[in-house]
Amino acid sequence: MALNHYFNQRAKNEQNLYEDIIIESLKIYGQDVYYLPREIVNENTIFGEDVPSKFSSAHKIEMYIENTEGFDGEGDLFTKFGVEIRDAATFIVSRKRWANVVGQMNNQIESIRPREGDLIYLTLTNKLFEIMHVEHEQPFYQLSNLPTFKLRCELFTYSDERLNTSIGAIDDIEKSGYNLKLLMNQGIDSINSSISYDFMEGEFVQQTLTGGKVITAEVLEYNQSQNYIVVSHISTSDGTYGMFVPGVVQNTRLRNISGALAYIGDSATTVYRTLTTIDENVYGDSSFAQNDIFDTAENSFDLDFLDFSENNPFGDPEDL
Repeated sequence: MALNHYFNQRAKNEQNLYEDIIIESLKIYGQDVYYLPREIVNENTIFGEDVPSKFSSAHKIEMYIENTEGFDGEGDLFTKFGVEIRDAATFIVSRKRWANVVGQMNNQIESIRPREGDLIYLTLTNKLFEIMHVEHEQPFYQLSNLPTFKLRCELFTYSDERLNTSIGAIDDIEKSGYNLKLLMNQGIDSINSSISYDFMEGEFVQQTLTGGKVITAEVLEYNQSQNYIVVSHISTSDGTYGMFVPGVVQNTRLRNISGALAYIGDSATTVYRTLTTIDENVYGDSSFAQNDIFDTAENSFDLDFLDFSENNPFGDPEDL
């Protein structure tokens, strides 16, 4: 028997009412979050990953946390490598609201739905979650439509991605990565000694090493009174390991005569400063870190954590 044509499950007015009720419920019982779309910088087509990803925008939107009794996942695990926090959460967002707030044409977001790999910043706990799976068919075609996305997420592990969202709480997460403090000489340009120039947060500095290798890093912090900058996202022109050394460094953005960012037609001048000291302990060490212990263990405890005397790692250990 065919469907009764006197009852229509696809009434547009009822679908719109149902969707509006969901949006209102999310605004009442949900949480304010920031949606961070991932920007692919240099994708590895073999492994299908993009290590130097960056996040340049954050879009505020309401989402409902489906977990009512705490985060899912394996929780806090104590392993031989330390404590691992494996929290997971499920967020529900309205399709209509996501399209209006995040998926706008001027946002340069190509996807028509949330993407796996994008991030969600939960302001309630100040944590970043990475989207692992997007479920688009729950609830399953009530009134013959799909009004929501269900985002299954896991706690994000920061690994030197660039966060330039203009949201201070999010961008400060970069400080938890590997950073260097570069102590400079007095703040005078080496070409025009009568003009003092400053570095700016967000710009890039570079140094040419012996052999022509160029090392580049992003400025996270600049302290004019103490003449130092804090840099992160260190990379080299040939992709190999490199480290700043005492010597001349320069910014990679041209400045005009007043020191501000240069525009087309301005008389541009590059900032040159002399690097004197490099400090790796920028924002203080974790109480659980053992960097200094491993670094000085050979001298302090006469212990060798790495034994390079064995020349046949696949055979039997040699007699000591």
